[in-house]
Amino acid sequence: MVSWQFPNETIQMKFKTILLSCALLVSSYSFATEKKTLRIAVLAFGTVNWELAALKSQNLMAGADIKLDIHPVANPQAGKIALQSGAVDMIVSDWVWVSRLRSTGSDFTFYPYSTTSGALIVPKKSSIKSVADLQGKKLGIAGGELDKNWLLLQTLAQQKIHLDLNASVEKIYGAPPLLNQQIQHHRVDAIINYWHFAARLEAKGYKQLINGKDILHQLGIKEQVPTLGYVFNRKWGLQNKSIINSFLKATQQAKDQLCQIDAVWQSIIPLTKTADLATQNKLRERYCAGRIKHWGENEQLAASKIYSLLRKLSNNKLTGRSEIIQPGTFWNIQ
Repeated sequence: MVSWQFPNETIQMKFKTILLSCALLVSSYSFATEKKTLRIAVLAFGTVNWELAALKSQNLMAGADIKLDIHPVANPQAGKIALQSGAVDMIVSDWVWVSRLRSTGSDFTFYPYSTTSGALIVPKKSSIKSVADLQGKKLGIAGGELDKNWLLLQTLAQQKIHLDLNASVEKIYGAPPLLNQQIQHHRVDAIINYWHFAARLEAKGYKQLINGKDILHQLGIKEQVPTLGYVFNRKWGLQNKSIINSFLKATQQAKDQLCQIDAVWQSIIPLTKTADLATQNKLRERYCAGRIKHWGENEQLAASKIYSLLRKLSNNKLTGRSEIIQPGTFWNIQ
């Protein structure tokens, strides 16, 4: 064992100071390189899991000072509660909800995840060839009476053919998987369902009569407006701007790889919970059709038009009383 001898107390104190400084430097370096944890709540079987899985498998977050902490939730409402309570930092939800919360003083913001929306589905040999043919039919609706696709479809029927669709059909509200079962057992004539449930029916030969994008297009809105997006606290986002933007850019890369590289898509097939190729291909097609190509002033102005339509038809029930989308609702990557 080596024994250090110091000629006087002054040198001994200097040596201790040097040791303490080194220890502080090591501690500061460890702290500086420690990655920020991003807690994100996702539906246990939601499509966001595909993106996050690709993020991990393709090591797309390697250069970012961030690590993901995934919190599976049973339904969208559970995710909203987790975000509002501070249990997580981020969820995927819609901008209408974000704007409504901002009007009550909450400070959340939205960045687009997908433009793919729900669809009106009918059996292959159905007599329903247009929206007008829905009169007198049983219509299954996912998401309840305030489902955005249902509200916009009513607007389209009113504007184009002067049809009060709400009064013209027998409405049956239900959970997405239940509605798929209902139409397959001929208990309803048509359904409006979320895109991935609609895609599963399409793979079985059912027809997509019209989808959310088609409805908007026929209402005169040409821009591709996102339906869902990543939602987080705006103040927290501004404090962690580089980290948040790195994550959002990486998710776009993950989506591109899932759509462009077969091997990456094959790696997430188990998460789709499908066994047949037709369904897998249709899910990929619809998923990739929702990629965000543009996000800026034009899309956000188009969202304002959609907001006005939804506000009017829902009688403020969906949007709240605010006449416009609240400032700060949308997040932009600089």
